[in-house]
Amino acid sequence: MSDAMNQLGAYIEGKRPDCVLSWHVAHDELSVEVSLASLVSFVEFLKADRTCRFSTLVDITAVDHPDRAKRFDVVYHFLSMYQNHRIRLHVSILETEMVASIHEVHPSANWFEREVFDMFGILFSGHPDLRRILTDYGFRGYPLRKDFPTTGYTEVRYDEVQKRVVYEPVSLVQEYRQFDFMSPWEGAQYILPGDEKKE
Repeated sequence: MSDAMNQLGAYIEGKRPDCVLSWHVAHDELSVEVSLASLVSFVEFLKADRTCRFSTLVDITAVDHPDRAKRFDVVYHFLSMYQNHRIRLHVSILETEMVASIHEVHPSANWFEREVFDMFGILFSGHPDLRRILTDYGFRGYPLRKDFPTTGYTEVRYDEVQKRVVYEPVSLVQEYRQFDFMSPWEGAQYILPGDEKKE
């Protein structure tokens, strides 16, 4: 399978050298780094080319690298059911850059792009309805960014007295944050032999 993926990688690079920045094969999947400006035309090529025929968009996600100048990698996964191949595209972007929407090539990208916007704050130009899809209205921040606090900013609960949902700032007592990490079973009712806390 790796030989076929290497041949496919070489074929794609030969056909679209204007788009492909680099490529490699790992775990029998082809990963291609693509230039931001060429993304939509490259996705169109992958779908239409007779050798590729990547007609199914499986997923779009992102990876946050806060220590890099190009903070985010937007990652696309495609499947060719005709050739039984998978391909992964990476596009590296600055935090301030927008990514062109591919929803006209793959309509299923609509909701995937909304998820990436909601979780990472990445904007997709040309998207028909770019708004949050997983978090609540008025949610602050982007939960999958590495600088987002694990406790969040707001607590949502139902108040019996007011008979409605209330939003409050998160306030954690210091005891909540105290862990000694000596045993993975901290606080468990029954400790298995050998898992006792080591002093």
